[in-house]
Amino acid sequence: MSKSPAAIFRLLTACAVAALPACTLPRTLRVAQEGQQVAMRPPVLEANGDNVLAELTVKVPAKHLHKGVVYELPLRYRYQNDLREDTLGTLRFLSGEFVYDEQDRNLLVIRRPISFPYDPRKNPGQLVARPQVRRLKPGGKVLKSDQEQLLARGIVLTSRLVVREPEPVELLPESAELAQGGTRVLPFFFDQGQHAIRNYLGTNVAALEEFIESNQHTKKVMVVAGHSPDSLDSRDQRLADKRVQALVKYFKKRLDTDSYLNSLSSVSFETQAYHRRWDLMLSKVAASALKPEQQDSVVTIINDTRGTWAQKEKALHQLSFFDYLDQYIYPVMRFGTVAVVYTAPKRYDSEIYLLSKKIMEKEVEADALTPEELRYSATLTPLLAEKQRIYETAIATTGNWQAYYNLAVVLLQRSDKEVSDKVRRAYLRRAATNFTLAAHRNPTAQMFYHVADAYHRAGDRLEALQNYDYAVKLGGPLPVLEKVFADKAALEIEIGQPDDALRSLSFGGKTYQNTMNRALIYLLKENYDGAAQIYQEALGLKPNDPMAYYCLAVVAARAQREGDVGQYLRRAVQLDRTYAQKAVEDLEFRSYASSKMFVEALRQ
Repeated sequence: MSKSPAAIFRLLTACAVAALPACTLPRTLRVAQEGQQVAMRPPVLEANGDNVLAELTVKVPAKHLHKGVVYELPLRYRYQNDLREDTLGTLRFLSGEFVYDEQDRNLLVIRRPISFPYDPRKNPGQLVARPQVRRLKPGGKVLKSDQEQLLARGIVLTSRLVVREPEPVELLPESAELAQGGTRVLPFFFDQGQHAIRNYLGTNVAALEEFIESNQHTKKVMVVAGHSPDSLDSRDQRLADKRVQALVKYFKKRLDTDSYLNSLSSVSFETQAYHRRWDLMLSKVAASALKPEQQDSVVTIINDTRGTWAQKEKALHQLSFFDYLDQYIYPVMRFGTVAVVYTAPKRYDSEIYLLSKKIMEKEVEADALTPEELRYSATLTPLLAEKQRIYETAIATTGNWQAYYNLAVVLLQRSDKEVSDKVRRAYLRRAATNFTLAAHRNPTAQMFYHVADAYHRAGDRLEALQNYDYAVKLGGPLPVLEKVFADKAALEIEIGQPDDALRSLSFGGKTYQNTMNRALIYLLKENYDGAAQIYQEALGLKPNDPMAYYCLAVVAARAQREGDVGQYLRRAVQLDRTYAQKAVEDLEFRSYASSKMFVEALRQ
């Protein structure tokens, strides 16, 4: 049966529409690729803390758009000689995901942050994309480009040029003739507005229970407590009294149930509650990292005879550095302190080393030596493994803070001798744990600095940051606090928090480490003139430092000052040949790698 002309036309039109997607895919791909513009910022991928961060900008002609078809860029990062690959998502030029370029309305723009975890195995590597077009329907046909596009190569590790100079940690001196007995001081801290005893960081509940259970002959227990100036803590006028009562009640309960040598009737208790004691706050401010003029501002407000307690506290809120007071001073004023006066029977120091060996071999009981004598025996052997066993035994029998501390130092020393990173980190983490136990029994800024330092060396950054912070809150001698802030700043750079690091550096003093790290922050923030000037200041503090010269070469490379690149690289290599290989592998010098200047600089 013959068809009418109209029917034939409808049939041809339907066939053309059905065939359209097949020819549209190649055309869409070709048009998008021909006009495509790709920009990376930074132009080379750069490690930032534990991640690699960048921003990818892609522009394509708007004329490539076709209903039912989308142009895509699947992003992948390849490394280990292209044997491994990470998928980083896909850019799709769909409505709602792109914008029109402000300078050229004929271009579509997508800006997408790129982020993936940094791992040394991922350098070198390549960020690549293989363009494709896809029909927008379930199971729609995909047409991929014949060629893969290289978007970025390698990872720049300039943010890793952090300087940290850990202080040497020495064993505490041991003696077999230490005086017996004494006063045990255990600080406690309370939550804002609360008098309940808390059992987490900043308390000594476990240490108090351990002391009572050790059944030292206790003569007297003195308990004091105070409160911070803030309104929540000051609102209850009896809060300090309640904190004292909570500590006394807890001590008496444990004494009644866990001690067979002492009783409630044989131990005397003395208590005192501190109410609205500005002098306590002034002592904390004097032991803080605040600058002298900032301390004077606090003293002026507090010593003003015309102001009430509330008015003075309100005036403190107006200080530009009140966040320091709120974060580091107020929390430690919500304190309670338990001081226990006790005695212990005197022992004599005979056959210490022989007895310690027998204790290690379980031939005699651990109480054959006093805790001091047992710890002293560790000084009589050069073997780190034997020292470790002695201190572990000392901890198991008495739990003195000195034993925890010296065990931690021995573990640090053992970590220094390890080749395996896994074993080294295991020793460092054990050291950090024992420093923590020592610090809770003898809480000082210096002790918690050791905790943070061990975690920092082990790569446990969150734990390190928390303990640096706690060391500052405890307060202490200015040199100690300056070192805490200096290493805290180094850690903040390592985790990608340069603004926090600058704030910490403002309390850290003018040292080589702090100067180098401040310059690095300026470099990462692209203030190249400022970075160069500060690196020169570092050379004034440590002349002929190869790292400072190398960093100056990096600054010059970023600022595109070729002459300075050669000059500073040449000096760095003259001082330390290892910087030649470092420069060859460093993508900061990618623009100069094949130049005569670069080759001659590394031949020095």
